[in-house]
Amino acid sequence: MAYQNIAATLSPQDIQEIKAALQTVQRKMPFLITLSTEERRKLVKMGDKSLAFVNNSVTAAQSNREILPASFDVEELIRDYQLASALTELLISVQQLAEQVDDTLMAVGSEAMTSSLTVYDYVKTASKKTPGLKIVAEQLGERFKAIKGRPAKAASGS
Repeated sequence: MAYQNIAATLSPQDIQEIKAALQTVQRKMPFLITLSTEERRKLVKMGDKSLAFVNNSVTAAQSNREILPASFDVEELIRDYQLASALTELLISVQQLAEQVDDTLMAVGSEAMTSSLTVYDYVKTASKKTPGLKIVAEQLGERFKAIKGRPAKAASGS
């Protein structure tokens, strides 16, 4: 669907319910962890092609347990594979939602900035003749003071 002007609202109750739903998702996965950059760097990675490799190794391990050392936990490999498969499926859904939220935020933020820039232009113009608007124009102009040395395009997108 082509992007059109967004005319929507989220009530405080909507926001509270969405946050509660996200907390429910987190509670359903109490095993989730956070890795440091260094930990992420050191781990062996499993991408889409590797998922098939792991699936095949699970089949091989189940069919040939006698060639594996007694200390090798085939059941743990199976659990890890099943969880990785389930998390991969969930990650796709979460990424799609995150992308939609991000795109919508970008679009509605752009709408708000574009309208705000129009307001600022009118306030600046009117402040020359309308008492009391000079302070409003200065207040709105604070947004651009730190970036006056940059090109105009960079100023309007920041």
